[in-house]
Amino acid sequence: MKVINLGQKNSVLNKFVAQMRDREIQKDSMRFRRNLERVGEIFAYEISQTLNASAKDVVTPLGIASVPVYDDRLVVATILRAGLPLHQGILNFFDDAQNAFVAAYRKYDKGEGFHIEIEYASTPDLTGKVLILADTMLATGASLEVALNKLWDEGEPMHTHLVCPIASAYAVEYLQKNLPADKVTLWVATIDEELTSHSYIVPGLGDAGDLAYGIKK
Repeated sequence: MKVINLGQKNSVLNKFVAQMRDREIQKDSMRFRRNLERVGEIFAYEISQTLNASAKDVVTPLGIASVPVYDDRLVVATILRAGLPLHQGILNFFDDAQNAFVAAYRKYDKGEGFHIEIEYASTPDLTGKVLILADTMLATGASLEVALNKLWDEGEPMHTHLVCPIASAYAVEYLQKNLPADKVTLWVATIDEELTSHSYIVPGLGDAGDLAYGIKK
């Protein structure tokens, strides 16, 4: 699995991530959602440069222009609910993409262990398409792996892009060991080194779903 850390570049992406982390700015849930959306747009632009493209003739009022346009068929997917603003940002740029959604959550076992439960999944056929799966936080990699395998049951994509702005070093290493090396690319904005005993990323940013949509029961 290829890993691309866009946060290593000096760009406006880092400003948006800094605001997402800031506990004072986080009090404005609309601002948090908008920053996630803008982050999604940046990732979409970067991913667009990896797609297969061919020249298309476009008739203008004064003539014909030859424009390189991507040919790949896209499916944009997300893990509910925290990934929705990120998903929307990607969809703003890939507005002709199909969509997929997965509802996955941690179900805690006795002690500190947990496993991932899938409650709902909806996806088109992925065969021969490019899949972009967005999830704001990549803590252990377990929920992303389960969601991805659920989606892959509906066809084998030509390539899969994972968009996870905040990732832990543990999860990145885990996915590198467990996902195909040549068919998956992981896109991140930052990689945090620490993961708590309850699998929360430090410094991270907190619960992205709660910050975007309010505290759940």
